[in-house]
Amino acid sequence: MGRWLAQHLAGAAAIVFAAAAVAAPDPGLVWHPVVEVAHGPAEQGPWRQSGSRYDYVDDGTVAIDGDGGLAVAWVDQARKTVLLQRFTAGGGPRFTQPVDVSRQPATFSWLPRLAFAPDAPGHLYVAWQEIVFSGGSHGGEILFARSDDGGRTFAAPLNLSRSKGGDGKGRIDRDIWHNGSFDLVAGPDGAVHAAWTEYGGALWHSRSVDGGRSFSPPRRVAGGDRVPARGPALAVGRDGTLLLAWTVGDDPGADIRLATSRDGGATFGAPRVVGPSRGWSDAPKLAVDQRGVVHLVYAESPDGPAGLAHVRYARSPDGGRTFAAPRAISAPMPGGAMGASYPSLALDARGNVVVTWELSHAMRQQPRGLAITVSRDGGGSFTPPALVPQSADPRGGVNGSRQGLLMKKLALGEQGAIAVVNSSFQAGVRSRVWLMRGNLQR
Repeated sequence: MGRWLAQHLAGAAAIVFAAAAVAAPDPGLVWHPVVEVAHGPAEQGPWRQSGSRYDYVDDGTVAIDGDGGLAVAWVDQARKTVLLQRFTAGGGPRFTQPVDVSRQPATFSWLPRLAFAPDAPGHLYVAWQEIVFSGGSHGGEILFARSDDGGRTFAAPLNLSRSKGGDGKGRIDRDIWHNGSFDLVAGPDGAVHAAWTEYGGALWHSRSVDGGRSFSPPRRVAGGDRVPARGPALAVGRDGTLLLAWTVGDDPGADIRLATSRDGGATFGAPRVVGPSRGWSDAPKLAVDQRGVVHLVYAESPDGPAGLAHVRYARSPDGGRTFAAPRAISAPMPGGAMGASYPSLALDARGNVVVTWELSHAMRQQPRGLAITVSRDGGGSFTPPALVPQSADPRGGVNGSRQGLLMKKLALGEQGAIAVVNSSFQAGVRSRVWLMRGNLQR
């Protein structure tokens, strides 16, 4: 559809390091056997809107509840649906069959996000991009569904965007964009927040104060046709402070923007730039720890969107008002990889910070496998990057998320349980979604 280019993804994700030795596994990180989530054919025909012949599984994402139980959501392109399965902390499935969350069989459902309510056990929220053509030039709406019973059943989906703008599009320029340009986060006292961008470049926010039963009309936070917003990321502190980060398109020197709301999302302060540089900064992820420290990761390409990239990290001790200078955390590349892109970020209650990212092994090739690094001192220092074991498909399939790598593939439990999900695609052979579990030892 349009010029969403798999080749561009890889080209923007590669950076060469002279020292490409395999990093030793972190001795304090123990991995468990892989859990197979879904598999299927691998057919992706020409784009013909809702009539396209797509037959593959994709877009895995994961969350962990307060008891260590896992939720994994993914899409089945043949059924045009978002599916969800709950797993125990030990990796066993909780449901006989996956739950159909989206229930929109006439249109494609892509790139889901998951969030557990922090203070309401059993409350699980899902948002996704539904490829509805509402009269504009680009299809896309942001849909949401809630479960009050841990994911066994879901209420009817709500359309949060209701626009013709092509919601969920994250523009690099007028010809190249990624789907999945939205985020979802749950806060205390029934707060749920969603943010998304549209093809025209506007960045929107909508909130619920009743546990996802209803949402406010979308409010424009930033962005527009001249400075299109892209790749929003949300985080909420224990006191309800809401942070929203994003990057911009149509700018080879794009920087990360951050806006803060101290009234639960009713209003946002003026955005500030974090870590200004001459490079192209993309795909931010945010988290707030129990002390109110804000953690930020993103990818940066010194030579623009099609250049070579690495993953950078920065933290703010004062709730996002000021940040320490960002620093690269993705070198040396493990497993002979050449590049790092599209990071995921998670924290636990013990102060651990975990970052994963996509690995590229050659220019103009799609990523294969994932890397991981851990900080045990709240972001002060990080372990050398290592491969996430078995995160690359053994048959040679490339990493999935065929519609865009603006995903969340990492979750961290309160006491150090790690969950990483990946998908793969090997044209004409198979597609696959699988779950990798681990634990950070004290």
